[in-house]
Amino acid sequence: MERLAPLYHSIKNPENKMKKFLLAFALFGGIMSLSAQEEDEEQKQGWSREGDISLLFNQSAFNAEWTGGGTSNLAGNILVNYNFNYLKDDFTWDNKLMLDYGLTKQKGDDFKRKTSDRLEFNSIAGKQIEESNWYYSLFLNFRTQITKGYKFGENEETGKTTRREYTHFLSPGYLQFGPGMLWKKNENFYVNIAPATGRMVFVDKDFTSGPNYEDGDYFGLDAGKAMRFELGASVSGYAKFEVIKNVTMENMLNLYSNYLEDAKNVDIDYTMNLKMKINEYLSTNLVIQAIYDDNAVQGFQIREVFGLGFNYAF
Repeated sequence: MERLAPLYHSIKNPENKMKKFLLAFALFGGIMSLSAQEEDEEQKQGWSREGDISLLFNQSAFNAEWTGGGTSNLAGNILVNYNFNYLKDDFTWDNKLMLDYGLTKQKGDDFKRKTSDRLEFNSIAGKQIEESNWYYSLFLNFRTQITKGYKFGENEETGKTTRREYTHFLSPGYLQFGPGMLWKKNENFYVNIAPATGRMVFVDKDFTSGPNYEDGDYFGLDAGKAMRFELGASVSGYAKFEVIKNVTMENMLNLYSNYLEDAKNVDIDYTMNLKMKINEYLSTNLVIQAIYDDNAVQGFQIREVFGLGFNYAF
């Protein structure tokens, strides 16, 4: 975390936010350029569907005589990734459903804790401009979480762990949509630019009510409100390619700037999923996600999951 401190302080500085946006986009462009070097496969007309389910496990155990320190723990994640795409002549429509949920339990802890909780749906339709890689596009993105999230503390008198509900399904929920321009090489490599993006943030009104609530405290919403509307610009990119044989990297980047409030303040959501295939049913997975959204937290949220996976493709 000490190494991340300079990055954290620079992100808090508004003058540096646009620089971070440009840097993130440049890095992602470099990653995607590797994918662009691959030869195009012949596109099939009509519907194509594919998906996979992965179960990741992490476990550590220490006996009573272990002197090096450590706490026994068990963690598990389930990842679901399903794509259903349509292609007909100069019309393309790509849809992606993602679910990522994980729990961990440490010995002696009163509660299980979530390591990840994400439900997301992406849809983008495009009408090709002549015989080029450019399309007129319309996109939709929806994301939320599945179960309740808590903030943990400690009871000063008993020393026991306490928790307070902070989030749950559709609180928050994000819906983005808008027209734009899509540059698409194939289903595994595209960038969408939407300069007129509508964004709605949904929350449970109970979290924004109460005498001590101040405007903006809960994901940017005003007191007593259950929805916030924004108008801004978004850029999204997707790149999936084989790094080496049996090693596949999937990259997703979403950038958003709200015209109506702090336009220089760019929200960033980047996810990388590296899958190292062992055989048809086993793989090692590395998932890294980095989020910057100052309506949620004043700094980067970073998540990393690494473990042995049991896979089922469908």
